[in-house]
Amino acid sequence: MTGFGYVLQGLRLMWRPGIRRFTLIPLAINLLLFGAGTWALIHYAQHMLNQLLPDWLNWLSWLLLPVLFIGLLLMAFFSFTLVANFIAAPFNALLAQKIEFELTGEATPEDNTALWPLAVKTLAAEWRKFRYFLSYAIPLALLWFVPGLNLLAPFLWFAFSAWMMALQYIDAPAGNHLWEFEAQRRWLQTMPVTSLTFGATMTGMTLVPVLNLLALPVGVCAATALWVNKKSARNAFARDNPKGLIVRRTGQ
Repeated sequence: MTGFGYVLQGLRLMWRPGIRRFTLIPLAINLLLFGAGTWALIHYAQHMLNQLLPDWLNWLSWLLLPVLFIGLLLMAFFSFTLVANFIAAPFNALLAQKIEFELTGEATPEDNTALWPLAVKTLAAEWRKFRYFLSYAIPLALLWFVPGLNLLAPFLWFAFSAWMMALQYIDAPAGNHLWEFEAQRRWLQTMPVTSLTFGATMTGMTLVPVLNLLALPVGVCAATALWVNKKSARNAFARDNPKGLIVRRTGQ
């Protein structure tokens, strides 16, 4: 299946009886953040766009302003998604556990972990992911202030957002199996088409009104379906990689 197919499967999974109640908290967090973020964009977007467009390109404003606006939406909504995932990380892990049990009938290694220890571990993993995000996001953000080059920023942000979306959501099921961020990243790199189409579909979903409110639980459900479906591939990856690549989140 392509990444798009997994997103459709995730959309169906989140409404299954016994699963719906585990989507409520991630859904509520997403509603709050996207609602506040959309209000801010409506009020401040025009002023920001006028500053980003160089004076010597004003004659092309009819073409360039929509491109810059889409790029600004990408950057803003992706930032909201990161914050929402950070806050909802423990609940995302719980949702992924329930989805995996629904699909396989097998408990994950952290099924018996209490919510508070699970929250500490998942938030630590989110922090490592956030540092990785900043290492690329800061140079890309600077492109917005370089005349001429800022026209490339929306396209680069879309590609970067697609990759980060795949990393963001796969952590829920992979983290439940005690995979560290580095292992998750390298595993996704072994299937670039699936990873990027999944991430690109989730990025597109964040830009569509109403659908973006569902993106968080859908992304977790879709990533868990991908994780379950690629069992043989991930087992082969685990065997072929050096000892210590996949470790517990205690930092050992």
